[in-house]
Amino acid sequence: MAASYNSPSRLTRDLSISLFIYTLPVIAIYLYFKLSNGVISESHLTIPSFLEFTKPAFENIRTWGLTVFMIVLGIVEFTAGLYDDEWTGEERKIDIVCFLAPKLILPPVIAFFSLTALPYLVPNLANSLSWVPFWGGFFLIAIADDLTQYWYHRLHHQVPFLWRFHRTHHSAPYMGMAMASRQNFIYTVFFSQIYLTAALTYFGLGLPALFVLVIKSIITLGAHSSIKWDKPFYKYKVLHPIAWVLERLISTPATHHAHHADTSGDGVGHFKGNFGNMFFIWDMIFGTGLITRQYPKSYGMKSYKQEEWYAQFLWPIFKSKKEGSALADGVLSVPIKAKVEIAEPSPILYEQVQS
Repeated sequence: MAASYNSPSRLTRDLSISLFIYTLPVIAIYLYFKLSNGVISESHLTIPSFLEFTKPAFENIRTWGLTVFMIVLGIVEFTAGLYDDEWTGEERKIDIVCFLAPKLILPPVIAFFSLTALPYLVPNLANSLSWVPFWGGFFLIAIADDLTQYWYHRLHHQVPFLWRFHRTHHSAPYMGMAMASRQNFIYTVFFSQIYLTAALTYFGLGLPALFVLVIKSIITLGAHSSIKWDKPFYKYKVLHPIAWVLERLISTPATHHAHHADTSGDGVGHFKGNFGNMFFIWDMIFGTGLITRQYPKSYGMKSYKQEEWYAQFLWPIFKSKKEGSALADGVLSVPIKAKVEIAEPSPILYEQVQS
C-alpha cells in the first residue's frame, strides 16, 4: 500500500478529488444565494447569535490564550509524569526554541504579507468576500486551510528532500505539548496554511478565519498531547457510536500518536499515513488513514542521532556534526537509494527500499 501513495496515478486521482472538495463550499454558497434570490441581509454576514457569547473568548485565545493553554496543558503532563524522563538535553533545547522563535519572528512576516504584500499584489480585492455569510466563510476556510495542510504534510513525508524539513517534528521520542511546535523553521515559514488564512482574512473573512484558527489549534494540540483524552470513548460501549464518528472526522491522540510511532511493524504505528491535522476525514477519503484505537509503545525515529538543536531548527543553513545524520553535510550528494537507506528521509520510501 505504501508504494501506491507515491504512484503518479494515485496522486493524480487524489489531487482531482481534492480540487472537487475545494469547490464544495463555493458551490454551497452559490446555491444558498441562488435559492434566496440573491438577498444579502446583515444577519448573513455576522456570527450566528447562538455563538455571539463565544466571540470575546475566541479573540483572547487568538492573542494569548492558546499560548497559555499550551503551557498549562504542558504543566499538567509533566506533573502527571507523562514524559518518562525523555525531555532532556538537546530535546529540551529544540522544543523551547521551536516554541518561542515562531511566536517572535512569524508575526512580523505575516503582518508584512497581510498589510504590504497583499494590498500591492491584489489591491482591488480587499474585503471582496465580505458578503459571504459566516457559515460559508467558516467552511470555506476550514476546508481550504486544512486540506492544503494535509497535502503539505503528506508531501513532506513522500518527497525525500522535503522530509528533512519535517523530520524535526518526528525526532521527538515522546508526545506532548513540549513537542507540538517542534518544527524546522523553514518548514514553518513556508507553511502554506499561514498565507492562505492571511489572504482570506484580507478578502474579508477575518471572523470565520478566527474561529477556524482557534478550533483547529485546540484539536491539533489535543491530538499531540500525551493526555489520551479519547480513551473513554473506546472504553465505554455506550460511547462507541460517538467514537466511530469522532475518530473519522478529526485527529485524536490515538490516530495522531500512531503517525509519530517509531515503527509500523506492530499494527499500531502508521507514520506512512494519518496525515490529517484538524480533520482526519482526509485520510479516510484518500486511503492514508489507519484506526486501531491503540497507542504506540514508542515514538520518534529509530535512526535519530539526537542532532544539535540548531541543525534541527535551521537545516540546511546549519548542518549537523553527527556522523550518519540526515542533516549532516554532504548527505544531499549521495544517490537517492543511499539517501533513503542512510538518512531515512521518508518513512514511506524507506520502507519500500527495506522491503
